[in-house]
Amino acid sequence: MKQTLVTLIIAGGITLSVSAAPQTFDFKDAKGVNNIIFKLDAPLEAINGSANGVSGTVEFDAEKPAATKGKIVVAAKSLTVGNSMMQEHMHGEKWLDVAKNAEISFAVSELKDAKTSGDVTKATAVGTFMLKGVSKTITAPVTITHLKGKLSQRIPKMEGDLLVIRSTFTIKRSDYGVNPGAPTDKVSEEIELSLSIAGAAPKK
Repeated sequence: MKQTLVTLIIAGGITLSVSAAPQTFDFKDAKGVNNIIFKLDAPLEAINGSANGVSGTVEFDAEKPAATKGKIVVAAKSLTVGNSMMQEHMHGEKWLDVAKNAEISFAVSELKDAKTSGDVTKATAVGTFMLKGVSKTITAPVTITHLKGKLSQRIPKMEGDLLVIRSTFTIKRSDYGVNPGAPTDKVSEEIELSLSIAGAAPKK
């Protein structure tokens, strides 16, 4: 009886340790739905656009959401605006210089003040934001929703979990050398970035 109890405790410990392992979520969306929205709202002109070249991975532990780490990457050439000439300028040397700087990324190193309620964790993400080859440490508010067993509802016949990350934050154009000489009445100094992206962790 005693040996059986010990065996059950050990087995239970193994089960708990397995369930507590972090999952890796892939944000390269097979459906092509993931995108980043950007906005520059100057007094004379507003520039709004999006980018759908999203990839990257995030490690998430449902039992320790504050330990979340990862990197979200956006292909710079995937940034688009409605005006074709404006888009050509945006991809050019003065703006993003996509020929030399293929990626825009945010590598999260830690979550501060994380608070979890059910499947939702709200926190402040701390990490390195890179744009046009310039890297700076920034913070951004994030809401992380862990949708256990919901992957098949997004991608049929694929079992697993989803991780949805939502955030809106602002960076300064001049900090990253994005057309620094442009008049601020026509080109806003602040760039607002918004994302609502889903990562997949297929069941193995």
